[in-house]
Amino acid sequence: MQFSDAQSLTFEQAEAILFEKLGTSKIMALGSAVGTHVMVRNVSCLFYDNKIYFKTDKNFRKTQQLFENPNVALCWSGVQVEGIAVNKGLVVDEPDRRFEKLYDRYLSGSYNRYSHTDTEILIEVTPKFVEIWDTSRDNYAYQIFIDFDKHEVIFKPYDKEPEQSV
Repeated sequence: MQFSDAQSLTFEQAEAILFEKLGTSKIMALGSAVGTHVMVRNVSCLFYDNKIYFKTDKNFRKTQQLFENPNVALCWSGVQVEGIAVNKGLVVDEPDRRFEKLYDRYLSGSYNRYSHTDTEILIEVTPKFVEIWDTSRDNYAYQIFIDFDKHEVIFKPYDKEPEQSV
């Protein structure tokens, strides 16, 4: 993307950039808090239906924290997503078992080591606000802020584009 192109993104274009950057799966840092107690840990994420999904054991500390405060942040390589986490129930109870199939396909090592069908729950994160740091093909740094509630995009250059010579 050229620097000038990024300045006029629509909400739909910015959302597409977000999920293009994330691809099908990533290990992301998950931040959550209850009161003043903040925790960050890595989770194996899948992306579909414009949401972020991960599984976790319903007995873990992080899960108990999510039950108390569903506000989370996820981060990977210049992409930060703030959102709301929802417990979708046991992974094996998802109607089409889409997560389970994708997890086995893209994260098979983790799938085979950490699949406890009676305690693994599916967490769905709906993005609310996203910050993307990026660099254009012409090597100018910028940020894209995506507000999902307002369907707004703010482009903020970090580097200034050079004056065009005549």
